[in-house]
Amino acid sequence: MPALSSTMTEGKIVSWLKSPGDKIARGESVVVVESDKADMDVESFNDGFLGAIVIQEGGVANVGEPIAYIAETEAELADAKAKAGGSANGASAPAAAPAPAPQAEAPAPVAVAAAAPAPAASAPSPPPPLAAPAAPAPVPQRRADGRVIATPYAKKLAKELGVDLSTLVGSGPAGRITASDVESRNGASNGAAAPAAAPAAAPSAPAPAAASSAPAPASSPAAAPAGTTVSQLKGTTVPFTSLQGAVTRGMLESLKVPEFRVSYKIGTDKLDALYKQLKPKGVTMSGLLAKAVGVALAQHPLLYASCTADGNGVTYNEHINVALAVAMPDGGLITPVIKDADSTDIYQISRVWADLVKRARAKKLAPDEFNSGTFTISNLGMYGVESFDAILPVGTAAILAVGGSKPTVTVDEKGRFGVEKQMTVNLTADHRIVYGAQAAEFLMTLKSVIESPDQLTL
Repeated sequence: MPALSSTMTEGKIVSWLKSPGDKIARGESVVVVESDKADMDVESFNDGFLGAIVIQEGGVANVGEPIAYIAETEAELADAKAKAGGSANGASAPAAAPAPAPQAEAPAPVAVAAAAPAPAASAPSPPPPLAAPAAPAPVPQRRADGRVIATPYAKKLAKELGVDLSTLVGSGPAGRITASDVESRNGASNGAAAPAAAPAAAPSAPAPAAASSAPAPASSPAAAPAGTTVSQLKGTTVPFTSLQGAVTRGMLESLKVPEFRVSYKIGTDKLDALYKQLKPKGVTMSGLLAKAVGVALAQHPLLYASCTADGNGVTYNEHINVALAVAMPDGGLITPVIKDADSTDIYQISRVWADLVKRARAKKLAPDEFNSGTFTISNLGMYGVESFDAILPVGTAAILAVGGSKPTVTVDEKGRFGVEKQMTVNLTADHRIVYGAQAAEFLMTLKSVIESPDQLTL
């Protein structure tokens, strides 16, 4: 299992693009892996043949652990299968427990497992007891948000077979369509798959016992967003997704940093007017905020710097890359990055942002598109939140929490009352390198930019 990001500690096999015995070339995509932030194709480092698969679709492996064996020649395929058999004996049990659904739907990996003498001998007895608890997991469910998300191989296969992905319901995590879903629709196996799921669903209803709940947690993250009701979630335990796990680790690391927070009120009447003017041209409020922050940061290099790993210095970054937090449909959040926000025009920023959000929610971002931010914005104003504090991302100097704007009674320097829309922003900063006065000076600059926003279109 390769490390696909700096924070990745384990990966989940989404789909194998090759089957045991297939010839592969160096640089050719062999497997799709779900890292902590995205689904990514993993390429082979060598020419040869896919000898055997150790971790089946849906299985999880730590970084550095074997997930398959490649044979240099066809004559070495038997040796690869033997190695995989040894690895599988130790790894198959934990791999099968958290992800029973993918094993049931992936014909190629099952065939490989059956080829090993020891597992084959014990195969006849487990199916009856395993079928009942595993049943709740493979029941396909359509995504609650109506979006169509499929693995790269499923998309390729659907195109080759002429299958319309929008007509399928995915059996993968969070309703993702897998290659098996496409094959089921295209072949005769579709008729067999439906009856198999139907009787399996029956035992799940009268089986609230702890024994039947053992395999359920692994599939719960996929099932819950698609249609699980509040009553069904009560009393259950749902494990973190890979993304949620990565966020958790980042938050714990942030606790080691001495943070402080500064709050500021900024008038938004002119920014709102500019947004209404530019919205028909595709400009978004997120784009305007990113541009405003980028322009303000250009005058305060310390705010997009970072503390050195040893805590003894400051690293000043060359680029103002503004990351904006985006909630993911299946839980967790990700921070797509608008690069060079200070110098990129607002129209380009909005186009880039729309594309980033779309691919982020489909888990198609490249690592550099979510881990290269030098300053972060978290905007909950769209949800009606007036004020909140954000947790500082590791390796950055500051994050800005943006609340919603609302009409506020104001008093000018002459004591005259008035009403203007204002929003509250809270800056969380690393106190090792940013002090209170520097944070306040940045917020003053940001205020002047937002309250005179015409410069954002230059």
